[in-house]
Formats: sequence, C-alpha cells, structure tokens
Amino acid sequence: MRERIRTYSEHPRFQRFVIVVILVNAATLGLETFPAIVASYGGALSVIDHTALYIFVAELLAKLYVDRSRFFRDPWNLFDAVIIAIALMPASGNLSVLRALRILRALRLISVVPSLRRVVSALLRALPGMTSIVVLLSLVLYVAAVMSTKLYGQTAPGYFGDLQTSLFTLFQTMTGEAWPDIAREVMAEHPYAWVFFVVFILVCSFVVLNLFMAVVVSAMEEESAEERAEIEIHNELSTQMILDELAGLRREVAALRRPDGLRPDEAGSPAGR
Repeated sequence: MRERIRTYSEHPRFQRFVIVVILVNAATLGLETFPAIVASYGGALSVIDHTALYIFVAELLAKLYVDRSRFFRDPWNLFDAVIIAIALMPASGNLSVLRALRILRALRLISVVPSLRRVVSALLRALPGMTSIVVLLSLVLYVAAVMSTKLYGQTAPGYFGDLQTSLFTLFQTMTGEAWPDIAREVMAEHPYAWVFFVVFILVCSFVVLNLFMAVVVSAMEEESAEERAEIEIHNELSTQMILDELAGLRREVAALRRPDGLRPDEAGSPAGR
C-alpha cells in the first residue's frame, strides 16, 4: 500500500495536477482582492480555496505516510508543512491577519517545480559569499553617509541632515531612484558634488552589486554541476545493471544451446565434469 501511494504521488501527472491546483488557488486568492468579484462569486471562490487546501493537506499526509521519519529530513517537506499549517490556523479575531498569509500557498510552486528548487538552492548556497559582500556594501554606505552629512548637511538638510537621513538618501541613490534631483540640489551650492555621486554610484551599483550576481551565478553553476554528476552516476548505475542483465541472458542462452544443458561456467567446474 505504501509503495502504491509513493508511485502515485511521484507520478509526473500527479505533480502536474498539484501545480495546476497551486496556480488556480493563487488566482482565486488574487480575485478575492476585488470587492465586486467577491460580491458576485465569493461563495465559489471560497469553495475553490477550501478544496485546494484539502488537496494540499491530503498530499502532505500522503508524503508523511510514505516517507515516515525521512519526511522531516527533507527541508522542502518542512517548507510545505509550515505553509499548510499557516493556512489551517483560524483567520478570525486577532488572527485575521493570517487571511492575508494564505497567498503563501503559491510559494509551494517552488517545492513542486524542480527548476525553481534549483534556483532557490543556489541562492541559499550563495548566502555565505553574500555575507561578505553585504558587509562591504554596508561599510561603503556608512563611510559615504558620514562624508555626505559633513559635506552637504547644511546645504540639503532634507537629504543629508543627519546620519540616518543620509543613509536612506544614499540607499535611494544606489538604486538609481531620482538621484539626479538630489545631486542638482546639492550642486547648486557645491558645483563639484557630482564627483561624489558618480563615484558612489560606480562603486555601489556597478561593482558591489555585480559581485552579488557573480556569487549567485557561481552558486548556480555549482548546483548544476552537482546535478549533472548525480545524473551521470545514475546513468552509469543503470547502464551497469543493463549490462549485468544482458550477461546473465547470454549465459542462459548459451546453456540452452549446450546439449548437456549446463552453463559455460558450470561446464568447466568439477561438478560439471
């Protein structure tokens, strides 16, 4: 019974069915944000939402029944369990905010689609390398914020009046949002302030942020290399099993062709003689 359930739950058709349920559920939760649609089809949307939840719970229980203790060793199973547990919590009274968290069920698409799992695994693998880059970026932001506060605090107090304001302004500048307006206001009193802004943008946007992408790409390449290695090992094992079966079939065919009915390896033994 357990193996039959495992076969059904791991079948590609069942996986595609779960993906469709996740997408439909995400669409219905999005439609619930339109008051006019809720007024007309609120009952149907609620039925679809509850049906999807029951399917997710049944799938999770099937995995728990099949894998037993191994279920808790797979982080993706724990990820699904947390999302479904949040969906099962009562969403009334003080916990009404949990209704908004139902959309987290759409994140189950990550654990169902293998390509998305690879991307997330690569991002998690890249976190240690990202830590050093975050520290470097924070250091650059802090140094630039102190400099800009001392240089331009009196000229543009709305942007560089204190350290906190300067940090926010420089973060906005780093993202490229409306930084020319900030620079022009400062350059009205400090004509060479453009040097500060250009150097800061070059360092943050074109150097540090590109380091983030380099770390992520490197992690994804490592993830792909490991996956290719696993596939090659699986193919080698499958090929060896096929070769062993063919060798056994050849020995059986050779034994059938011999008049005494003995296999070639048995014919040379003392018992064969």
